[in-house]
Amino acid sequence: MKTTWSWILLSALLLILGSPVISSRVLELSDRFIDVRHEGQWLVMFYAPWCGYCKKTEPIFALVAQALHATNVRVGRLDCTKYPAAAREFKVRVYPTIMFIKGNMEYSYSGDRSKDELVDYALRMSGPPVQLVTRTESVDMLKGSHTIFFMFVGQQEGVVWDTYYAAAEGYQEHGFFYATSEDVAAQHFDFEKLPAVIVYKEEQHHFYPHGHIAHEMDPLEVNETIFQWVNVERFVLFPKITRFNIHQLLKTKKYLVVAVVQEDKLQQIASHELEFRDMVEGVIRKHRPRYHDQFQFGWIGEPSIAHSIILDQLPTPHLIAINSTTQHHYIPDDDPMQMTPQALHLFLESISNESATAYGGDTYFVRLNRALFEVRRSLKDMWQGNPVLTTVIFGLPLGFLSLIMYSIFCGDCLVTEEESEEEGHEKKE
Repeated sequence: MKTTWSWILLSALLLILGSPVISSRVLELSDRFIDVRHEGQWLVMFYAPWCGYCKKTEPIFALVAQALHATNVRVGRLDCTKYPAAAREFKVRVYPTIMFIKGNMEYSYSGDRSKDELVDYALRMSGPPVQLVTRTESVDMLKGSHTIFFMFVGQQEGVVWDTYYAAAEGYQEHGFFYATSEDVAAQHFDFEKLPAVIVYKEEQHHFYPHGHIAHEMDPLEVNETIFQWVNVERFVLFPKITRFNIHQLLKTKKYLVVAVVQEDKLQQIASHELEFRDMVEGVIRKHRPRYHDQFQFGWIGEPSIAHSIILDQLPTPHLIAINSTTQHHYIPDDDPMQMTPQALHLFLESISNESATAYGGDTYFVRLNRALFEVRRSLKDMWQGNPVLTTVIFGLPLGFLSLIMYSIFCGDCLVTEEESEEEGHEKKE
């Protein structure tokens, strides 16, 4: 009987929302979603049928729906061209827009459009900001399932706990936050005093440095330092940088040092470029205490991202550093193919002591050049991808504009010639 009622409720829900996408667990939503959005938790993609990025995201979104099928998160998509009222209700400006919706809250997703990232995002947002861990074996499970997570250890009271919880609320979209007791944590982490705030990433753990003396600090200072520490530590040591996460990495307010290589369509990297990237990563991992406070490192497999930063073409492999505060960038004088660990140390030292030559910035002139560069790059990409469609898109408007301009500026000339001929005939008569 219970199973029968479950099927009846599911059928009613599908009648309200629409039907599932064929061979997928993604629900096809309509304007009626506005009325049922408060019922449960939703991960929704707002799309347009003509959008190329939407078409690329569709199969990934189907995999996400499959992975979340056994959870309390419903996955759906909504055609904004067919249901513009819903697009206006959720203030959709670009396609695709992916949102997590629960109750009256709406969160726009800005991370990588990959299955794992989207599933992790939905799971984080579906739970409380801080999840309690009560068993020792649960910590082992977290270490196996998460590349990075934060953990509070101690009594859940006081300024450190309050600030940690507030930071978890602020950064829930970007990381997992947990809390546990001293007995459970002692089996996994070597802390001496409580309370302790720990970040676990890449099989190592690091502590918020002021946890045990926070009671002696000004509450405003505790708030500032914990938020800053979480903001910096929420990234792994050497992440892959994409168009989606680069803005988050720049929020660390550190120098962002990037190894630029070229990935092919199968995400393969040429051996000599892979050696360069591995050399940079090796230096960073070996000398983390030396550079961690001032530099954030990463690598790019899509050189066009780097081209947009320096406003020029860049051969691969290469290395660039970006001042996340001023938007200036730095390029080493050494040929990257000949760069050694010692040369990399010298380059980083020149940035640290401000002796390196800075390029770019965030002036009005640079921003204008960047906008023009992006327009040229987009047009080039469109032409290379589909020259016929690009010709139609820009050719037809230019053709109509030419006719309009011709009628405006040349119409008077034709009228004047006709009037002159008529006057000539009248004079002859």
